[in-house]
Amino acid sequence: MKSMYIGSSDTSSLLAKKTSKSYGNLLRRFVSDNKPYYNAKASPIDALRTGAILEERYGLILPENYYTQYKCVHSELDVLTSSIDFAKLYRGNILDFDELKTCQFDDYLNIQDADIEYIKKNYRNNYLQIQLQLLCSGLDRANLVFLVVYTYDDEINEVRNIKENEFVKIRISRDEEVLNRIIDRAKIFQQIKSDYENR
Repeated sequence: MKSMYIGSSDTSSLLAKKTSKSYGNLLRRFVSDNKPYYNAKASPIDALRTGAILEERYGLILPENYYTQYKCVHSELDVLTSSIDFAKLYRGNILDFDELKTCQFDDYLNIQDADIEYIKKNYRNNYLQIQLQLLCSGLDRANLVFLVVYTYDDEINEVRNIKENEFVKIRISRDEEVLNRIIDRAKIFQQIKSDYENR
């Protein structure tokens, strides 16, 4: 069933209370056989559309050994998958990655001096997402990148040249407590998937 996966964007829902709406929605989507399709560049929501455009612009400043939307699957629980924004590869192996997020100028100013505890508190969904990506990739650490947004004008963003002082990279390490919770919660989804495939 094509909907039977837990992506990195589902991490917050996976770890939510089992009685919560977000967990219930994840479970229903999981067994729906309806794989969501996202076309952020065509979204009427400014933030989503701008994020997709600026993601392309950011990719232009990275070295050639970075590849976009690189998919990783957990070695033991294949129900856990991650699409990584920018993966650094060497001979087919992932060495590092950047997960890109866009933010408003005021937020960007605060993030510039942020420590890990600030990110865990104020950008918890992003922190949890990158933990699942670390789990699936097998890496010990990676970059959570925040890029400042100046405007939602598509024409301006489509030709924007990203400068080094317009983004900040925060190194995120594996959080074993979070990873253990992800694995524990994923087991029931893996059982459902395995039972379905073995029919």
